[in-house]
Amino acid sequence: MASSDVVRQMDKNARPLALSGHVGFDSLPDQLVNKSTSQGFCFNILCIGETGIGKSTLMDTLFNTNFENFESSHFEPKVKLRAQTYDLQESNVRLKLTVVNTVGFGDQMNKQESYQHIVDYIDTQFESYLQEELKIKRSLHNYHDSRIHACLYFIAPSGHSLKSLDLVTMKKLDSKVNIIPVIAKADTISKSELHKFKIKIMSELVSNGVQIYQFPIDDETVAKINTAMNGHLPFAVVGSTEEVNIGNKMVKARQYPWGVVQVENENHCDFVKLREMLICVNMEDLREQTHTRHYELYRRCKLEEMGFRDTDPECKPVSLQQTYEEKRQEFVGELQRREEEMRQTFVQRVKEKEAELKDASESCRGSSSS
Repeated sequence: MASSDVVRQMDKNARPLALSGHVGFDSLPDQLVNKSTSQGFCFNILCIGETGIGKSTLMDTLFNTNFENFESSHFEPKVKLRAQTYDLQESNVRLKLTVVNTVGFGDQMNKQESYQHIVDYIDTQFESYLQEELKIKRSLHNYHDSRIHACLYFIAPSGHSLKSLDLVTMKKLDSKVNIIPVIAKADTISKSELHKFKIKIMSELVSNGVQIYQFPIDDETVAKINTAMNGHLPFAVVGSTEEVNIGNKMVKARQYPWGVVQVENENHCDFVKLREMLICVNMEDLREQTHTRHYELYRRCKLEEMGFRDTDPECKPVSLQQTYEEKRQEFVGELQRREEEMRQTFVQRVKEKEAELKDASESCRGSSSS
């Protein structure tokens, strides 16, 4: 009986037993929390959007700090990705946060030049993790995971429809990263226009087959809030690190001649909803989805390219050892074939050279005899 059959049989035969007293494994969740807290967490965000659309400002507002920001022009010859890593701490929880910003996105005439560098960057992070995973002596517990956990896609507040570049880029990325679309600078269009714009965006995403990240509803503890928030996508956001005095209270806001837009006022924008969904409720799910869905897809495709599969052509299970042995035999056979080709080529050339020398020798004899 195969080992997998034994495991399945053991699972099927497992029966519940009552304990006669306290054992102690009910502390496992606490042990896990303590271990995770001591190790710290990492989270990597990719911000995609046009130059000047407010990516850096929103990041500063989300994490209530001032990250290192760089000035960018609107005339970049190609898209660059700038990654900055920061160590943050809230209470006793440490977070290693990496913010990856696109520089020059949308400035190129060729749309492929805009998104291809982003695709390559995401794949490079997957490849780095895969290479670490495939090492004989692995150290994943010390490895800095640079895989992108969330992609905030900044949509220009045109109020009309998505640009073709937006649709093409999101379609190229939706199988590689968790996409959360946001309408940037939402205070530049009216509420009625914003409502219509949201409906239009979601309709275009669905009709073009773009899969955005859906907040999970299978966990009953967050199912209600996540279901409600899925209906608010894409979030219309406003970012600001400036504080304004409103009713003897300093709040983050944007001051205009016609009034004040409060960042954390849900009647003004969806910033609070975004922060709640991205950080407070679903950060761990974003990390998990990156590993179990997007990375697994990349890993499977890469291993299949290398000739490794779980099943044979008849859909029967194949062990890694069996696959390795088959690949080794293929390699040995190919090596022997090439050696034989080289040997035959060498023999043929030797014969040709001997024939040339023989002809030359006979020619010399003929000349000397005459």
